[in-house]
Amino acid sequence: MSDARRRAERRGNLAEHLCLWQLRLKGYRILARRYRVPVGEIDLIARRGRVLAAVEVKARTDRRTAAEAITARQRRRIARALEHFLAHRPDLAQLDARFDVMLVAPRRLPLHLVDAWRLDER
Repeated sequence: MSDARRRAERRGNLAEHLCLWQLRLKGYRILARRYRVPVGEIDLIARRGRVLAAVEVKARTDRRTAAEAITARQRRRIARALEHFLAHRPDLAQLDARFDVMLVAPRRLPLHLVDAWRLDER
C-alpha cells in the first residue's frame, strides 16, 4: 500500500471516529461500523428512537468537495447494503430507514446532513 493510500485510510478512520462520537452525543446508538457486504458498504449504521440511519462519511479538504464525492452509484451500493443489513436484522425492519451524510473537513466539526437522499432519486 502506498504512503498516500495509508494517509487516506488514516484520515478516513479518524473522520468516521469523529462522526461516530458526534452521533453518540446526539443520542444515536451505533449498531454497525464499516458494514461491508459484496453488494455495498455503509460507514455507520445508527439508531435513535424509531429512526435507522445509514450514514456515509466523507472527509475531504472542504465540505463542498466532500459532498460532491458521493456518486449515484455509491448511493445505490449503500442502499443495497442497508437492504442486506435489514434482511439479517428483522427486528429493525419496522424502523424508519433513511440515508444521512456526514461531511468532514479539517479544523471543523463534522456537518450532519439528515435524510440526505431518498431511494427513488437517481
